Amino acid sequence: MSKDFIPGLVKGMATTARQMMSPPHTAEYPDVAPELPARSRGVIALVESNCTSCMLCARECPDWCIHIDSHKEEVPPAKEGGRARQRNVLDRFAIDYSLCMYCGICVEVCPFDALFWSPQFEYAETDIRDLLHEKDRLGQWVADVPAPPELDPAAAEAPEVTAANKPTRGGPRPPRPPREPDSRGESR
Repeated sequence: MSKDFIPGLVKGMATTARQMMSPPHTAEYPDVAPELPARSRGVIALVESNCTSCMLCARECPDWCIHIDSHKEEVPPAKEGGRARQRNVLDRFAIDYSLCMYCGICVEVCPFDALFWSPQFEYAETDIRDLLHEKDRLGQWVADVPAPPELDPAAAEAPEVTAANKPTRGGPRPPRPPREPDSRGESR
């Protein structure tokens, strides 16, 4: 035996005895709800009314776990004599959580604020086929989405806001004088 064996053994036994006397740090999860940090990621929630079926989230998903089906619907013109428009109507929006790697790319690329992170994490299933959640289930998690944090009052103003608030050079333009008709009676 080496001479370092005995002091190392005594030090290890002391650490074990100290841990045995301290209270446990284990959270009894089903009985006691965990305290989640603010803005924690749990599951992706869908605001169906904001979704325009643009398919950006499905195209950018690296796992191809988002399934979207839609159809075009004709919208009557706003004014009489106007042209009829078409809009996409969302038929199906589903996320397969057995494939999802929770990267959040879909939430980041959504230009219409239809996808959000919800702190809900209790959606385990006994069958892997039940992890395909449709739009009605995704919409239920929107109620758990926390409000965005307040803006920092000491932060610098965004460059877009600064540019929009910048006064034009020389002030407002004076109105143009009316044009005089030329020899044919048309305005120049």
